Amino acid sequence: MSDLLNPPPQHVAIIMDGNGRWAQRRALPRSAGHREGAAAVRRTIEAAAKMGTRYLTLYAFSTENWSRPPEETDTLMDLLEKTLDEYQQNADKQDLRILISGSRDKLNARILAKMDRLVRSTAQNKGLTVNLALNYGARQELVAAVNRWLATRPAQPCTLQDLAAHLYQPQLPDPELLIRTSGEQRLSNFLLWQCAYSELYFTPVLWPDFNGQELQKAVLDYRRRQRRFGGI
Repeated sequence: MSDLLNPPPQHVAIIMDGNGRWAQRRALPRSAGHREGAAAVRRTIEAAAKMGTRYLTLYAFSTENWSRPPEETDTLMDLLEKTLDEYQQNADKQDLRILISGSRDKLNARILAKMDRLVRSTAQNKGLTVNLALNYGARQELVAAVNRWLATRPAQPCTLQDLAAHLYQPQLPDPELLIRTSGEQRLSNFLLWQCAYSELYFTPVLWPDFNGQELQKAVLDYRRRQRRFGGI
């Protein structure tokens, strides 16, 4: 198509928003929205792999989500554990490499063990890399990166390159495209460093209704944009 200015993005990041509103509009408990959101994750991973996307970062649980009612966070942790088990069974079949970014604080030992096992067992897979942002906050990531730097070279000034090298996943390229569902138009403490020059795409579609077609729409919109990086 002649109006396409960019190649497909190699790294797509998604703020998966709207599970609760999806359930509310159907007079269902919020847990139903979260279960449907998990199904949308599976669809999106499959669609991204078919499109040739190399990296997909998904905002699965933020550090701020702990402020939700305990019954909801318990439901989310149960769903997380089931999702980790599912990935453990199926990631090799799909040739997925799984990474996990975020703080380990407040996560129970069973979940941590499953996270670590999943990352280790998929490390050699060559297909789509799925980076799950779990118990993640971008400001917290930056503080942790600074502290890791200071622990190694406290007497030297920290450069941009030094800080980038101490982020959770320094080996990943920055996302070219950041998608947020549900109509909200903010970053919500997600990848603040990495998305400095990402193209932002906001859709009113609630996350449980997101699918491969919606992903293609976002990618097509991205490909038609003129990226300037501060230039003319």
